[in-house]
Amino acid sequence: MLINIGIAALFMIVLGIVLAAILAIANKKLFVYEDPRIDAVDEMLPQAQCGACGTPGCRPFAEAVVSGTKNPAACTVNTPEGNEEIATFIGVDMGDHEKVVARLACAGGTHVARTRAKYEGMQSCQAAAAVAGGGKGCNWGCLGLADCAVVCDFDAIYMDEHGLPIVIEDKCTACNDCIVVCPKDLFSLQPVSHKLFVACKSLAEGDVAEEDCDVACTACERCVKDAPAGLIEIKNNLAIIDYSKYTDFEVDRTPIERCPTGAIVWIDSALGTTRSSTGKESKKILRTESLPLG
Repeated sequence: MLINIGIAALFMIVLGIVLAAILAIANKKLFVYEDPRIDAVDEMLPQAQCGACGTPGCRPFAEAVVSGTKNPAACTVNTPEGNEEIATFIGVDMGDHEKVVARLACAGGTHVARTRAKYEGMQSCQAAAAVAGGGKGCNWGCLGLADCAVVCDFDAIYMDEHGLPIVIEDKCTACNDCIVVCPKDLFSLQPVSHKLFVACKSLAEGDVAEEDCDVACTACERCVKDAPAGLIEIKNNLAIIDYSKYTDFEVDRTPIERCPTGAIVWIDSALGTTRSSTGKESKKILRTESLPLG
């Protein structure tokens, strides 16, 4: 009996020594060195985990900064002083990163866009869109129930008096949440230098589109003719801008001037919001009250 116990104890001791040796060897062979600066940079970041920098969160961004694949300025939530501190700590230039903001491809507020059916139910764009598209005459238009404003963690979106989201550019971090939540796919991320913008996504034919919304793109092609060659084209009854051919970022308002409805606009960021201006020949909208149902 004692012999059996002794053999079992010896076996366990030998097994423990063998396993410990295997673990020690594995730890040495499989060890992955991590630069301690990653932890330090991660602590300097705002921990918003918003993904606006193009990485899944702050720690992956810290790893990218330390490895040199991203510059500190790519964090749009952090303050410039905070990014400069990171750059100084790593010993690199802070870098340049043009601010990117969310923009809404719709100007069809309640005073210009017609509602064909009254939606009653959960006050959510996603819920309304699931019920015959939400009741708006334009199937592509903003439903105005503020899902984008609710989901924005940075208070960068508010609803105006006509039920349209307004983006506060100074607060927008390009986190992508409004893009994900919008059931009509109306938001896109645009560099602030992209002042020329089509504030419409309607694919309806000209007269049909304008029957539902006074400011819809009618595919009249005036912007195409007035813009530099290849900058704008009409696809599926909608003007599309090729920003790779867009060079006069700050000054060339020419393509918007003859737009009859004001669907193609010039973004004025002077007030820190995505307010826009229309062309000289665009119809002037004086109506302030909501259009009647029907």
